Amino acid sequence: MLAPVLAALAGTGPAPVVLIDGPSGAGKSTLADLLAAAWPGEPKPQLVRLDDIYPGWHGLDAAIDHLTNRVLAPRDLGRPAAWQRYDWESERPAEWHPVDPARPLIVEGCGALAAEHLRFSRTRIWLSADDGIRKRRALDRDGELFRSHWDEWQAEWEAYLGRDDPERGATIRLSGTPENPFLQAAHKPVVRG
Repeated sequence: MLAPVLAALAGTGPAPVVLIDGPSGAGKSTLADLLAAAWPGEPKPQLVRLDDIYPGWHGLDAAIDHLTNRVLAPRDLGRPAAWQRYDWESERPAEWHPVDPARPLIVEGCGALAAEHLRFSRTRIWLSADDGIRKRRALDRDGELFRSHWDEWQAEWEAYLGRDDPERGATIRLSGTPENPFLQAAHKPVVRG
């Protein structure tokens, strides 16, 4: 099931960056967990979830900037990199987490395939899913709190899509819809029923 992604990683060197993007509820976190568990060789990858970085419901652009300037650009130069967790309960920034440039890195979340991130990765995954399934998954995962913010997050998401066209930057396109299980390679069309 992970064969196309693992094959794409074969020639990327000892510390590649994998970016996983797609709409809320498509299955990005699940895919990232599966990939981290199946990672070939050592060292195992670090996993950065953009959900931990967004500074609130209007934080998509801020998280993209944070990932670029605090994680991807410094890491690419072999310099110390780190990301700061946002505490959703207290609604303020929390602790910092170092990112080792010598280890592989998986970044998952809405905004991972922002235009400014593409140069840092050769393995860029776009994960889509049926809109009804996505919304149900997101609300099941995040509860009623997300329901009240769904429309405002969707507006930010659509602005990002219009500005960066993130799916275009993907090297692998996958479907998280059950009848089209994860991991259909980019050269194979995703069949929607």
